Amino acid sequence: MSRCAEHSPGLVARFSALCLPEGLLIQRADEGAITLPDEPPGPVKAETSLSLFNFAFDHAPIGIAIVDVEGRIVRGNEVFSRLVGIPLDVLHGTPFADFTHPEDLEADLALFHEVLAGARDGYTIEKRYIRPDGHIVFVLIHAAAMRDRTGRVVRFLTQIEDITVHKEHERQLAEKAAQLELAMEALRGGFWHMDVSSGRFETSDRLAEFIGGAAAARLDLENYLGRVNPSDASAADLTPLLSGAVDQSVAEYRLTTVAGEKWMRCDRRLLRDADGTPRRIVGVVIDFTDEHRKLEASERNSETDLLTGLLNRRGLLNRYKMMHTSSGWSILAVDLDGFKGVNDTYGHGAGDNVLIETSRRLVSAVRESDLVCRAGGDEFLLVIAGDADAGNRVAQRIVEAMRERVDAGPATVRVLASVGGIWTKDKRDLDALLERADRLLYEAKDAGKDQCVFSLAG
Repeated sequence: MSRCAEHSPGLVARFSALCLPEGLLIQRADEGAITLPDEPPGPVKAETSLSLFNFAFDHAPIGIAIVDVEGRIVRGNEVFSRLVGIPLDVLHGTPFADFTHPEDLEADLALFHEVLAGARDGYTIEKRYIRPDGHIVFVLIHAAAMRDRTGRVVRFLTQIEDITVHKEHERQLAEKAAQLELAMEALRGGFWHMDVSSGRFETSDRLAEFIGGAAAARLDLENYLGRVNPSDASAADLTPLLSGAVDQSVAEYRLTTVAGEKWMRCDRRLLRDADGTPRRIVGVVIDFTDEHRKLEASERNSETDLLTGLLNRRGLLNRYKMMHTSSGWSILAVDLDGFKGVNDTYGHGAGDNVLIETSRRLVSAVRESDLVCRAGGDEFLLVIAGDADAGNRVAQRIVEAMRERVDAGPATVRVLASVGGIWTKDKRDLDALLERADRLLYEAKDAGKDQCVFSLAG
């Protein structure tokens, strides 16, 4: 696992400036080497310099060691002693090979001998120590040659940084990346990201390949949105995330790919700076075409709406045939006002929450024998057994009930209801009655919404 690089003279210079006062025992020479002076400084200056050096050596926040040309520890500080797990008095004279991981020793010795041979003045290497208790410590070592005036290497000055935590973070990131790669190989789709400040959008290579084929380049925002079905454009809109109104949302839309149009589910998340400013949006896009088709087939063959548990249109028609009353029937068409804004701003998950709560309020407004149906989207149909007054009262209760704000998950939202109602004494064709109720519904919307228009069948 060891990694090495050419020794940096600047590194030695910084250490020399901090730890090796001019005129002490050693000073930096050309090309990053460190050279012993010819003559010792005066006694007082030498004593001061030696004290400064000893203080810097012993109290450095990283490990420092002096190694002889045989690779034995001549001197080390307390931090270095803790790194290798060996007491200082035992460390003296111990070869660094004794506590270096066997797999890393060859690379370290090769560089060590290159310095002795004059091929370099120092080196930097990542390697592992093995403590006496078997614990492994990852370290980054900077080694510089100390030479006498003849150029002969007499010592190595080494700085040792504990990078164990950093290597563990690297391992965890690599593991997560591998897991994610495996997950994406099992799924159809990929990633995209967008920088909020610059507006730069880019798909991953995998998503570009899914959309355009093996040789496809990454897509920018214009080209990506250009492949979204125009009917689903509002679902792909990123404005709420870009403005910081929401931190995450889920969208479903159709996307044109090299294999045809696919239904995609996109989980989108906003990342913020420390001060809360929107910084980046990341999205995971998964092909769920098969699941979507199965869901549609299930809905076609069932009598209930999977999201709300209400009757679907098929179920309503079948149950209506079985209803009996001598008082007449009221047919109500209900449409939500403001629902599209919830979907566009907070995503389909929030919209689903609104539909579920609306269903609960509709059921609470009628008797158990009456019929409540979700016809699709935010449109609901009701059949109320009884006279015209009974149907009109239910319609008014629905309008009132929907004036209370709805908890959509990301936010509490205001969604109102418009209702069109038709009453008939005789049991007639339901589709014809629904058509008339629908026309009355749009009269209510044209009149300002948040109200009911109710009429008697002629």
